[in-house]
Formats: sequence, structure tokens, C-alpha cells
Amino acid sequence: MSEEGEGPWALVTGGAGGIGHVLVRGLLHRGWKVRVLDNFSSGTRGNLQDLVGDRRVEILEGDVLDASLLRRGVEGTQFVWHLSANPDVRRGKEITQLDLEQGTVATQRVLEAMRHGSVRNIAFSSSSVVYGLPTVFPTPEDYGPLLPESLYGASKLASEGLVSAFVHTFGFRAWVFRFANVCGPGATHGVIYDFLEKLRRDPLRLEVLGDGAQRKGYLHVEDCVEAMIYVTEHAKEPVNVFNLAPEDTISVAEIAQRVVAAAAPGARIDYTGGTKGWAGDVPRQHLSIERLRRLGFTPRYRSAEVVEETIRALRDPAPRPPPVPHG
Repeated sequence: MSEEGEGPWALVTGGAGGIGHVLVRGLLHRGWKVRVLDNFSSGTRGNLQDLVGDRRVEILEGDVLDASLLRRGVEGTQFVWHLSANPDVRRGKEITQLDLEQGTVATQRVLEAMRHGSVRNIAFSSSSVVYGLPTVFPTPEDYGPLLPESLYGASKLASEGLVSAFVHTFGFRAWVFRFANVCGPGATHGVIYDFLEKLRRDPLRLEVLGDGAQRKGYLHVEDCVEAMIYVTEHAKEPVNVFNLAPEDTISVAEIAQRVVAAAAPGARIDYTGGTKGWAGDVPRQHLSIERLRRLGFTPRYRSAEVVEETIRALRDPAPRPPPVPHG
């Protein structure tokens, strides 16, 4: 590791978001200097407040679709972590161009800025939703065909294709991460956040979309960031695709029961019925992490632990010290 302030620069798009601000600290811990590009539409300034004035950190406020700002962002960097995107899968049904613009087009803009700036390393935050409705569980990275159910998933898959094409056409190296549901303190969307918001509005009843049998893995944000950094340090193929997930899964019904027990004991849980919570929902997700294990990394937290910590943190928000990297 370089001495403080002497390391190379990395750009993190979406660096004020729930995953991004933890990643920023993880990179600083490993000797990097970090430039954050964020428009603060979903990420918050508070996530970076303690880093204001740190000479190893530069914050650029703006959109990844701004070509001139992107050129400033990549200038002098050695690595780009592209995390910015629409964070809410369901919004794509109402605003159909949202994921195209903030996902696919934005990724092309990032890659093009890198090409002009002679930056050749990119880590891209994709999603498990690129698998669509898989028939193999746990689902490995080489599962196919990939037929996404949502516009968000389509955008992520298209972005993966662009990343791969820039690798093979322009000599980039890429790390593509297919996330499970990433949770932790500071969450601003997702099933746990939604349940708590519903109970704040009506502490006597919790409406759950679907039949509650939907079952997925919930990855702690710190496990997510540690895995991302570890993989970029150890996987050296031209294109490196990794599932990032916990070892197990948990049902929506169990999450609902845990949220009610913690926030509104005695509230009635009503299910709307059907196997999907909304159009584009993937009712079952269980990712294989054998490739990650073979590389030498295993997540520390199981899904139920992640759910419980997220419930506690969102139910009783209080100032927390910045996450301490374990890597």
C-alpha cells in the first residue's frame, strides 16, 4: 500500500450511494485516492460528509451523462468503478427510458470517456436480475440464455455486453459483479425499507406484494464491497464475471414477520397474492458463489443476519461511524 495521499486515483461513479460510499472508504483504506462522481439523486451528501476536506478525496457533482464532466472524472485515474444507475427496479415500468438512459447509455459514456482518457480498468456493478427466471439453483455465472424480466435487468445485461466489447476492442480489463440484494444501514430502497415505510404510515397492517414465498439472498454491503475489491485484486482475466451473494436465502414472508416483530408487533400481514411482487420481479434468486470461493473469498454474513441488522438500523436511525474495511 502506498503512503497516505501517494496512491493512484480511482473514479467511483455513484460514490455517494449505499454501496458507493462504503467502497470509497475501502479504497482509501488500501491506499487509493478517490474521485467521486455523483448527482446526489439517490446517494446523499451525508454519506461523504466526514470525507470533505480529505486531500485524498475529490467530489464532482453532476451526471454521468455529462461528457465533459466524465472527462474530468477519468483524467489521471487508473481505475473506474461504475456504480451509478437507477437504484429502483420498479421505476422502469413507469418511466421506460429511465434504465436505458441511466444504465446502458451512461455505461457507454463512461467507457468512451475511459477510451479517450487511456484508462483501461473498469469494475461494473451489474445484478442478478440479468439471469431472468433461471431454472438452475444455485445459479452459476455461466448460466444461459440470459433473458431479463425487467427493463432494469435488460439495461444491466446490455451494459455487460458493452463492457465486454470495449475489453476486446480496445484492450480494457473488466470486472463485472452480479449482485444479490445488497442491504445494510443507510438503505434507501428495497423490501425492508418499503416494509418499514408502510408500517410508519399504518402500524396496524402491512401489505406484502405477492404471496410471500419469494426467496432471495441478502448480501451485507460490507461483504459486497470487500468482495469487489478482493476480486479486482485477484482475478486477472480480460473479463471477470462474478456473482456476489450470501451463501443462503430468506423468504419475503420471513422478512415481513421480522419487520413486524421489530417495528409494529401485532400488525396484520396481508399478501396480495401471486408468485411475483410486481412486473419484472424475480421470485426466486439463489446465486452460486463457487467461483468467488475458489478465488479465496467467502462472505461473512448470512441473509437473516443482514436482514436483522438492516431492520435495526432503519428502525432507529442514529449517527454511525463510517464502515471499517476488514480487507
